[in-house]
Amino acid sequence: MPGNDVLCVEELTVSYEKTSVLWDVHFKIPQGKLIGVIGPNGAGKSTLLKSVMGLLKPMSGEILFFGKPLSQVRQRVAYVPQRSSVDWNFPITAFELVLMGRYGKLGFLKWTSKKDKEAAKKALALVEMEGFAHRQISQLSGGQQQRLFIARSLVQEADFYLMDEPFAGIDIATEKVLIRIFEELRKEGKTILAVHHDLNTASDYFDWMLLLNTCVIAAGPTREVFTPENLARTYGQSSLLLKEAASFIAKKSQGDS
Repeated sequence: MPGNDVLCVEELTVSYEKTSVLWDVHFKIPQGKLIGVIGPNGAGKSTLLKSVMGLLKPMSGEILFFGKPLSQVRQRVAYVPQRSSVDWNFPITAFELVLMGRYGKLGFLKWTSKKDKEAAKKALALVEMEGFAHRQISQLSGGQQQRLFIARSLVQEADFYLMDEPFAGIDIATEKVLIRIFEELRKEGKTILAVHHDLNTASDYFDWMLLLNTCVIAAGPTREVFTPENLARTYGQSSLLLKEAASFIAKKSQGDS
């Protein structure tokens, strides 16, 4: 893998019951970027993340992280699934949930150390949840639960974070907290790839984009690929989202000129 690419995907095809969800997907992800994965419902965005993380078996394709298979660099990669994938009625506290992010660093039959617990406390503070450390996770709001999810990934101290809809169903305050954290991670040279649905905020949040609808429509710097033409190819001309996005881009272009 040449250069500083943190993820390289070649010829990835994924099918469910003989129906192609992803078809001949090719792309490379550069280091130190905030990348938005954009596309309509059913475009294969979540499937893409699950496939590269080895949670789904593709029909074909090669997937390399930092030039190596995931099994060789797993500790450098953190995955944040959709919040709905977790049983939030499980009887653990916010602190215990975040501490679970350290388990990958522990050897066989080793207990969490003082260093692990300090890392969990620091992560809770970063997401502004230190006051909820001993609260049962079932008692938290959706936004608070999402903050915990991010905190759990932060304690992994990864270099590459893959997040499936981190902004779904959260309040504005939580969204601002998450964006601040993502930008701080980028300054540290980390890379974040996130599935995102709000086209009106996409260009503000991400400096690099992957437009997806079964196959890759476009991938590259936001200023180059987030265009009405590419969005038309991604969403289809009749999409209300497309019309809103085209209007937004036109207004922004007038403001920049």
